[in-house]
Amino acid sequence: MPVILHIDMDAFFASVEVLRRPELRGKPVVIGGSGDPTKRGVVSTASYEARKFGVHSAMPLRTALKLCPNCIFLPVDYREYSRVSAIIKKIFLEFSPLMEDVGIDEAYLDITNRPEAPETTASFIKKRILGATGLTCSIGLAPNKLLAKIASDMNKPDGLTVVGMDDVARLIWPLAARKLPGIGPKTEEHLKGLGINTIGGVAAKSIEWLQAEFGQSYGHYLYEASRGIHESPIVTSWEPKSISREETYEIDTANWQAIAKTLAWLTSEVVDSLKDESCKAKTVTVKIRFEDFKTLTRAKTLPEESDSLETLRRAAFECLGRIRIEKRVRLVGVRLSSLKRQE
Repeated sequence: MPVILHIDMDAFFASVEVLRRPELRGKPVVIGGSGDPTKRGVVSTASYEARKFGVHSAMPLRTALKLCPNCIFLPVDYREYSRVSAIIKKIFLEFSPLMEDVGIDEAYLDITNRPEAPETTASFIKKRILGATGLTCSIGLAPNKLLAKIASDMNKPDGLTVVGMDDVARLIWPLAARKLPGIGPKTEEHLKGLGINTIGGVAAKSIEWLQAEFGQSYGHYLYEASRGIHESPIVTSWEPKSISREETYEIDTANWQAIAKTLAWLTSEVVDSLKDESCKAKTVTVKIRFEDFKTLTRAKTLPEESDSLETLRRAAFECLGRIRIEKRVRLVGVRLSSLKRQE
């Protein structure tokens, strides 16, 4: 049977900042946007001390400030987080070449062929990360990715949780339905409306009932996932489907020159990322969100793939030209898709 680890760094961004500023240890720290909670932006990570006040990821910074006026707010520093992440991912590969990188602060690792006991391997990894970075992580150990991911969240921070197929009824079914990967806020509310609050409540339903309620594909997924059944393999490499960047203005604007300047900068950013991935793009999409949150997108597909800044920027401005700017703009975005890896 496979032995899969899901390794999730604990409050990663906030923990990295505490390492750089030891005086923040034990204090409520929020990382997000420019670090100014009076301006627009969302929480990227909150320390566990901040989470006690109800602060969580994706929450507006202004809301976080209301919940925790004494929180320390810091700007996002992706460069530093990426540097530390690279160290951590290199450590993972010391233990197995079968790593699926699923984010800056998490990954799956297949350790089926390790000679020592799986719990021993997991403990070794935790010690290596702590020694190399000073950071802690939580690890879920299970026979598949789904159970490993659920397990890694069960004893945070600095946890190590083992879940086998025989443990699903005892450990997994009592958990809130939202804890099942693939169940978002809307599905959670729909389930609550049906009187289903736990993963076990989902598992109690027949596959016919779930498919009638949620459709053939999603209903089938819920039936198997709620029982701990998951056969998705470790994916050690992937092709990006799209590359995008967005910018939200601090103050909404109808100034065309300001919007054009933002568009040019965003296009330059996505083209740099495109080249970093050794890809070319065929489709350019521009997104404009107005002050009333109405959002328009316009796309242009090129005759052939390109990584030329001039070509892609020209296409982006053609898209912008097809959007009437009659209201103040809140957000500008650019996406490159239909990507092709260069040989």
